Amino acid sequence: MSKSTRNTGKAWTSSDVSQMRSLAKQNTPTRVIGLKLGRTADAVYSKASQENVSLSPTNQAPYNRKK
Repeated sequence: MSKSTRNTGKAWTSSDVSQMRSLAKQNTPTRVIGLKLGRTADAVYSKASQENVSLSPTNQAPYNRKK
C-alpha cells in the first residue's frame, strides 16, 4: 500500500513535469523524485512513461556487472 502524499489525486502541472525531467537527468532515485514532488513512486513511474522520460541511471551498468 502506497502512502498518500500532498499531491495525490491532483493533476500534474507543466512545472512538475519539467522538475521531474531535470531530476531524472541528474540520476535522482525515483522515490526521491516522488518525495520532492509530493507524489508516490508509482505515480512518478506512470507519468515518466507517459512523458517518455527515462528513470534508469545513465551512469551505471545494468545489474551491477563488473568486469
